[in-house]
Amino acid sequence: MMFVKVAPSRPAGRRFSPPRITTAPRAHLEPQAPQEASFRIVTYNVHKCRGLDRRVRPQRIVEILGQIKADIIALQEVLNGDHSRRDENQARFIAEELGLHYAFGENRRLKGSGYGNAILSRLPLIREENYDLSHAGREERGCLRADIALSNAQVLHIYNVHLGTAYLERRHQGRKLVESDILTRLDVTGPRILLGDFNEWLPGLSTRLFREHFGSVDLRTRLGRRRTYPGAFPFLHLDHIYFDDSLELKRAAVYRSGRTLLASDHLPLVADFQLRNP
Repeated sequence: MMFVKVAPSRPAGRRFSPPRITTAPRAHLEPQAPQEASFRIVTYNVHKCRGLDRRVRPQRIVEILGQIKADIIALQEVLNGDHSRRDENQARFIAEELGLHYAFGENRRLKGSGYGNAILSRLPLIREENYDLSHAGREERGCLRADIALSNAQVLHIYNVHLGTAYLERRHQGRKLVESDILTRLDVTGPRILLGDFNEWLPGLSTRLFREHFGSVDLRTRLGRRRTYPGAFPFLHLDHIYFDDSLELKRAAVYRSGRTLLASDHLPLVADFQLRNP
């Protein structure tokens, strides 16, 4: 059973759709609970699967994610079209190719397709919810939440965000995430991970709020000078992963290959976690 929270109020005229919820697309790849309380997660802005060669090739994203072999995948800038070609519904296509469950959170319509964030998981999705982070006068933005069963007694809460490009917009979104019963719900008792494209190249209010709210290690101390944007010659660190103290970060890396330099304008950020007290 899924319990759905009423969406927060928003300016009139904005379209904001609930996430699309699916079962595993391939029965023979039905996900099973892991034997150990450890997992790999990746966040990746796929830029509508449009590469630096201006070609839309979801299959390239599938090949990159297949090499990373993550248990949980957070994607931003995903198009979900209802057209004749199978790969035009990008979240579903990538999930089916990798044999994963998925949820899609539509934030707005773009050229006849849904546009937003997606979460893919090898592990069972037991709840999905999309939150409106839109700021007046700016592009519609959202936070897609998915609750994932790590074991019979442990639920992992994933929050996939794509924040705005304007300074005041991100201040509004940071406050809303922390103060508007999104990250701080009383019924959320398991470990939380907040990740995605934060569009914050210099630490601002939202960065400070997340660092205060999550007792976590700043991934930049693990990555050193490695950056994630733009993909070919990265010099900005826009993609981040914040996490609770109940999770131990074992490894973090920016995944870089010949294919990633072409497939999107971002590079994937990968992290391996383990529960401290499973």
